[in-house]
Amino acid sequence: MAIGLIIIGDEILSGKRTDKHFPKVVELLNARGLQLSWAEYIGDDRERITSVLQRTFSSNDIVFSCGGIGATPDDHTRQCAAAALDVPLVLHPEAKERIQERIADMAREAGKEPDFSKPEMAHRLKMGEFPQGAEIIPNPYNKIPGFSVRHGGGAHYFVPGFPEMAWPMIEWVLDTQYPHLFQRVARLEKAVLVYEIAESTLTPLMETIEAEFPQVKVFSLPSVGSATVRRHIELGVKGEPLQVNAAFEKMLNGLDAFKAEFQRI
Repeated sequence: MAIGLIIIGDEILSGKRTDKHFPKVVELLNARGLQLSWAEYIGDDRERITSVLQRTFSSNDIVFSCGGIGATPDDHTRQCAAAALDVPLVLHPEAKERIQERIADMAREAGKEPDFSKPEMAHRLKMGEFPQGAEIIPNPYNKIPGFSVRHGGGAHYFVPGFPEMAWPMIEWVLDTQYPHLFQRVARLEKAVLVYEIAESTLTPLMETIEAEFPQVKVFSLPSVGSATVRRHIELGVKGEPLQVNAAFEKMLNGLDAFKAEFQRI
């Protein structure tokens, strides 16, 4: 089961804000023995968001989507999710309760009683309008929930763009919905720095290792170096621990055969 991440917002693509979700989601997954399989960035464009969601809803992936679930004109994610599923947006009853709780909390903090008859109250409730059949994701920061949609063998989880809200909500999803997936696959990674050698020279060795050890991936990260670091390649293997150990020994022997200078890391 693959895990994907969608990050929505013009402010990310324009560089006005720097995305923090990608590294944090990778961190949250790695801590649970899980890995991110793919990620996409999308601007605030309804047609494009809908198209991406139509494609990802057709998969069996677990997908986290960050951003665009508010009720301002530049928030489109809720509407696009409904359009991609071809279902209407409906006010979720539990989301309504949570939003009203938040409104009441804010009013009382200001020394007032909440007035739910005001026109702006109806607008705030739009944040609880989700695709028909969706379930809520609790928000410990301010009670305004996100939502989830199950499809086939997978599910999508929609959370706000604010990290202080999104990250605990994603953790809640992982810890309540997917603990059975944690630490299921043992993984090991080993690597060396290989100095002053062309990547093309090492390619046959990498291909041989992957062919011999099917549960191992070989990775090669070249660096042109700097004033203080020589040109090098971070060369390594990752995957099933027993095969990684054997593959790594084969890699070291191959480097010795090339008379390559390398350093374990």
